[in-house]
Amino acid sequence: MAAVPDQVPTAGEAPGGTALPGWVAASITFLCSGAVLVMEIVGLRLIAPYVGVTVQTSTAVIGFALAAIALGAWVGGATADRADPRRLLAPLMVAGGALVVAVLPLVRFTGQLLSGADAGGVLLLAAVAIVVPAALLSAVPPMVVKLQLASLAETGAVVGRLSGIGTLGGIAATFATGFVLVAILPSSVILVGTGAVTVLAGIAVAVLLRRVPGAGRLPVGLLALAVAGGALAALAPTPCEEETAYHCARVVADPERDSGRVLLLDTLRHSYVDLADPTHLEFQYVRAVAAVTDAAFPAGEAISALHVGGGGLTLPRYLAHTRPGTRSLVVEVDPGVVAMDREQLGLETSEELRVRVADGRVGLAEEPAGERDLVVGDAFGGLSVPWQLTTREALELVDRALADDGVYAVNLIDHPPLAFVRSELATMRAVFDHVVLLARAPVLAGEDGGNLVAVASRAPLPTEAIAAALGDRELAWQVAEGDELARFVGDAGVLTDDFAPVDQLLTPYGRP
Repeated sequence: MAAVPDQVPTAGEAPGGTALPGWVAASITFLCSGAVLVMEIVGLRLIAPYVGVTVQTSTAVIGFALAAIALGAWVGGATADRADPRRLLAPLMVAGGALVVAVLPLVRFTGQLLSGADAGGVLLLAAVAIVVPAALLSAVPPMVVKLQLASLAETGAVVGRLSGIGTLGGIAATFATGFVLVAILPSSVILVGTGAVTVLAGIAVAVLLRRVPGAGRLPVGLLALAVAGGALAALAPTPCEEETAYHCARVVADPERDSGRVLLLDTLRHSYVDLADPTHLEFQYVRAVAAVTDAAFPAGEAISALHVGGGGLTLPRYLAHTRPGTRSLVVEVDPGVVAMDREQLGLETSEELRVRVADGRVGLAEEPAGERDLVVGDAFGGLSVPWQLTTREALELVDRALADDGVYAVNLIDHPPLAFVRSELATMRAVFDHVVLLARAPVLAGEDGGNLVAVASRAPLPTEAIAAALGDRELAWQVAEGDELARFVGDAGVLTDDFAPVDQLLTPYGRP
């Protein structure tokens, strides 16, 4: 009688000796999963200079990253059942890493053609930044799982262990990138570094598997792609002078005014500063806010002001010069912008002009009650006021910070049908007894858009004096109040912390 073997291979069992060393399998899974999450976080920063930062931009990047992960895992798993994964691991890692590097020049060249916040440009640029390299790297973990399955009896343990390791890689990459890397390195360096590490790891895997027939070979084209991607990354044009924690920022000189400087953040001309003359107010909305201060407070009188959003600190400098003794606190979320203010825009802080790096909502919550004569809102994330500064709860904090006769003036941007501005005005009217809107006639008629300034107070506002001050500053802006303002607001809803779809109200995606 023939001897019966002690163990018979089970259907679906992997051939003996194909498994990778445990630490190698874990390292590959951890690295490839982490690299995808680095791409997701940095991808948003990479496309922001061209399409801005909105909920739609973030949604597009996250959506395409998830789609790439699903596609890569599905195709990678199916391919692992039809071909020896040992021959595919190294090429996939090298190709994925090379394309992570190549994404940088590809987005920068493409972004120049797709600049703007229209939905098509946002979706296409997000796809360019994420899909292909993320899908290639996401195909690696299921192939590693296939190699490690020695028996169907261990399927749950192997899949669970490697799935957990991949998730840990993503978590580690998310926290390291969001809390550390973006604060100390430009996005370009993060991407190139991630791609380079992945390429080198792929080459190491090829060396490790060189004894497996065909597994240690890397197509020359993939290595050439990695080198070419790095070269193009070095040559690709960048719209940034400085990559701050929140923005692609640069300062440019005004060719028509020797001392004029413009601070650009992502896609916006954010601030204009005259280094020689702090009373020169270039932007119309800044002149409009200055007109409010002219009308609301006696000329030359020192006031106490809180500025939510700093940018180039144009208005705080103006108040310090025209109202000596004014005490201004500027709450600016981006320390990189504050550094540029000091280094390139001549900012000098003092006891009378202080800057605090914090989110505007946090700054409002920590303000003492009833001490501010003026609160100015000039914070923007991309094209919109950050939603957490637009809600009824946020405006109640503004109201609490103001003295009984204090004034709140906020810069808003919107375009027809002006749905966001109408909702923000409805919200202000729910908190303050007196609200007016300053804007050009075509804007008030709903025919045009741009900057508008809303003004609110507990006490009656000097609307005639504001209108006269606008004329004195050569602004063809009008003051809408009372019934005219009520008709403008219409049935717009009040924004709350529970429901504030600011980006959808403002951007082209929310327009009929």
